[in-house]
Amino acid sequence: MAQVMGKTSARRGAVSAVAAALTLTAAACGGNLSGGGAGGEFPSGPVTLAVGQEPGGSTDLIGRALAESAADDLGVAMPVVNTPGANGALAATELARQKPDGQNLMVINASLTAITPLAVPADEAVDIADFEVVTGISQDDYVLVTASSDLDTLKKLTDTDKELKFGTTGVGTGSQLSQELLFKEAGIPGTAVPFDGGSPTLTAVLGSQVDVAAIQLGEAIEQVKAGKLTPLLTFADKRSEFLPDTPTAVEEGYDVEVSQYRAIAAPKGTPDSAVKRLRTAFESAFATDAYQKFNKDNLLKAHEVEGDKVVEEWTASLKDYRATTEKYDIDLGEEK
Repeated sequence: MAQVMGKTSARRGAVSAVAAALTLTAAACGGNLSGGGAGGEFPSGPVTLAVGQEPGGSTDLIGRALAESAADDLGVAMPVVNTPGANGALAATELARQKPDGQNLMVINASLTAITPLAVPADEAVDIADFEVVTGISQDDYVLVTASSDLDTLKKLTDTDKELKFGTTGVGTGSQLSQELLFKEAGIPGTAVPFDGGSPTLTAVLGSQVDVAAIQLGEAIEQVKAGKLTPLLTFADKRSEFLPDTPTAVEEGYDVEVSQYRAIAAPKGTPDSAVKRLRTAFESAFATDAYQKFNKDNLLKAHEVEGDKVVEEWTASLKDYRATTEKYDIDLGEEK
């Protein structure tokens, strides 16, 4: 159940409480083999791909879309295992404990390492530099939507004197950060209402439980096309080809550019040979007609960059977001 948060702030909730508390056994990941180390053939058996979100969400669907083709290239199974909780921190914590042999991977979201650290204590933050990044995957843009005819233009939104409720996909997410920044810069009175992922956030805005919400474009587009949601703006660097008439926040004069990026990560210390072999497998998956159609159908932009580039980009994003939230006195975590 969503909890109404303080004005332009949100409580950490489960993000910090469970990240350090829950330890999963290696057996829970299924197919976790000890082979593949120095001197052994890689892969020595199934390569487990963890997803830190519930089944059916964007991250889960991306992982499953990649796993089948990557498994074909590797010649072994690639089971996808969901370990939801704390915006992916549970899955990342478990991955870090695994033997660094390439047999365990994770689809990791940029928000976990570039935004969530702004909402949790330092000892609970996940650092992308603590993993071996195999490859970048894709970019998913956020769109601000409403089901209310009273707020169906940006001018109506910025002119309102009403204390608005804005739905987010969780504490420490790009959905939260983008709206906190927009509301602060535009002087819109607002209260964050966090949900556990895009699907319940979409349901909430459709049912008018919240006035507006920032949702990933691929999750919102069908309701936009059906006329049930009105897109007010996107938080991308440029207009989406799928919403050519919807401006970006930057176009409207607000310094808010927030997107979701994803990558494949392995435990720190995974041999270079295994990382290179894995990247080859995912590059093979990227090139398939089925995966390219998946990206098109889900409005995802390919961002299949090298692992070092991912670390560089996500580290820079954390620095930039930290500076911006400090500039506008925005606290994404628990009120002090």
